[in-house]
Amino acid sequence: MHYSRLCAVLIDCNTPDIDKAASFWADALGRAIDVDHPGTRGNYRMLDTPEDEAIVQIQRVEHESRVHIDIETDDIPAEVARLEKLGARVVNRLERWVVMQAPTGQRFCVVRVQRPGFPKNANRWD
Repeated sequence: MHYSRLCAVLIDCNTPDIDKAASFWADALGRAIDVDHPGTRGNYRMLDTPEDEAIVQIQRVEHESRVHIDIETDDIPAEVARLEKLGARVVNRLERWVVMQAPTGQRFCVVRVQRPGFPKNANRWD
């Protein structure tokens, strides 16, 4: 048995200026940039997240700009196996997360628990 839930929406920006990109998305979504968040560093900027809402993170990337989601779980191998049975495939296994691709082509990540209150609002998988 394990749990998983939507964790974050990541806005991947192929840009030399991550701060300018983060400012645009902060203004567009009505969320301030959380400069004190530990996730705001290097190529990453976190936006303020209201309680019980998904994280929005802006990240500078080398690939084309796109949006992807993160699914957080208390058991990454079990969640990856569950998603593979649904037709997703592993693209890359990294130290702290797994990049996957849906049968329809979208990339997403399976990550360890990121948000407080887990497993509130999570699905239980037996």
